[in-house]
Amino acid sequence: MKPLVLLHGWGLSSQIWSSLLPRLAGEVIALDLPGHGATPAAHGPGLADWSDALVPKIPLGATLCGWSLGALIALDLARRHPARVGRLILLGATPRFVAEQGWPHGLAAPIVAGFQAGFATDPVATLRRFVALQTLGDARRRQVAAALSEALPPSGGGDQAALAAGLALLADTDLRPGLGEIHQPVRLLHGQGDALMPVAAATWLADALPQARLTVLEDCGHAPFLSRPADCATLMDGFRHD
Repeated sequence: MKPLVLLHGWGLSSQIWSSLLPRLAGEVIALDLPGHGATPAAHGPGLADWSDALVPKIPLGATLCGWSLGALIALDLARRHPARVGRLILLGATPRFVAEQGWPHGLAAPIVAGFQAGFATDPVATLRRFVALQTLGDARRRQVAAALSEALPPSGGGDQAALAAGLALLADTDLRPGLGEIHQPVRLLHGQGDALMPVAAATWLADALPQARLTVLEDCGHAPFLSRPADCATLMDGFRHD
């Protein structure tokens, strides 16, 4: 079994995987995104800069699992560095985070702009609002909220410039044009009640990727691996064994 590399979401750290890690088989590598946790900021603000900063840490042919912002990075890595990525697992994923004309499957642009403006003036409060949004629609909301809060940086901590750049990536990235270039097998897991990235985005993504399969978890929100870690681990390891 190839190593499994985990990429977390915006504003958090690799600690977010703590409840999932003991349930996964084989070698598992949980990375911090650039400017998050123990990883230095990327040399540039673009998605490619963030992806390229992680390449040396990803074994050849690894199964790459990305959640939320980590899923955008995972898709970019699979397209531009296919030798590193043998398979993809995407949690709470979308190719385009912000809704626009012709793409209703995202968060409203004024809400995203509000998060960016709020982070510039009060980053701690904005991070907590972002986390609260991720718990909506989940039958185990308190459990998920506690795990997300534990993975937040200490009050006032974190690389503020890098975190602001991460929000800009969520606001500006549109991976739809290049999805046809991703030929690795893909497994998508998505919460039916996800209020941050609508399940319709995952359905669209599964149809657009050449080799993708989607499982929708009906009682989950944006972080199904926190709400149902055993079920997610079973699905992930089953995909790795296929």
